[in-house]
Amino acid sequence: MLLRIITILIAAFLTLSGSAFAGGVTAPVSTPELKQTIGANGKSTLVFFQNPNGNPCKMQKTILDKLYSDRKGNFNIAPVSTTKQEDQKAFYDYGIRSLPSLVLVDKTGRIAQVFAPGIQSIETLTSALNGLK
Repeated sequence: MLLRIITILIAAFLTLSGSAFAGGVTAPVSTPELKQTIGANGKSTLVFFQNPNGNPCKMQKTILDKLYSDRKGNFNIAPVSTTKQEDQKAFYDYGIRSLPSLVLVDKTGRIAQVFAPGIQSIETLTSALNGLK
């Protein structure tokens, strides 16, 4: 019972801290991929923190690929990987501690939403993208 309460409190903290990070803060561009992708072509960007060998991250990638196809590429995806040495600073800059994790950056380069760690549904991501101005 105590473990369940602690887990709920940690999840709530991560969600609230993610919300505090969002809302106008300029997105760090600490990797070559992020520098190239965030704000490119005047589109919003989903920053995808992943371990490409992990099953949850593979599942999230499948969802992102379908969403990208369904929306005809009207947003960017910037993968940040645990397997690339040059990506390690981005994990620290964004405060990412669990995978998969997603951060939505608007077309001006500001963080619009930090999602709770874990797999996000296509419906959740569609709603977030639709909510951007």
